[in-house]
Amino acid sequence: MAKVMVVDETTSGTKTEQWMLDVAEERLPLREVIRRRVFQEVAEFNARQGVVFRGLVRPTDAEAELNGFRLREHRRIDPEKQSALALEAFGRNGFVVLVGDRQVEGLDEVVDLALGTEVTFLKLVALVGG
Repeated sequence: MAKVMVVDETTSGTKTEQWMLDVAEERLPLREVIRRRVFQEVAEFNARQGVVFRGLVRPTDAEAELNGFRLREHRRIDPEKQSALALEAFGRNGFVVLVGDRQVEGLDEVVDLALGTEVTFLKLVALVGG
């Protein structure tokens, strides 16, 4: 099993802490990498009693805050719905994905995930005044 380093960054330079995603395969389509990442973060959120979800995309009925998305009250998040939101966000350029130093442009593009590969999810932030 390979461990892939997941990093979230924004175009404004903000970087969140890195975490490991376990994958059994050395090659996966980007769509599957995103799905597994979302399923893991949803599972971790659902396992604890909190109202701040730290994930790739905002759950329905949540408000953005500095380090995540605040739900009005703790509720279980559906990983399938959250995964669909993430894939939709990628399709409308809500974020880009870099595997190593290479940008992956399509959801069906197969990426190499050797041990220690860094997968960066770069969230695009609108510029002030532009």
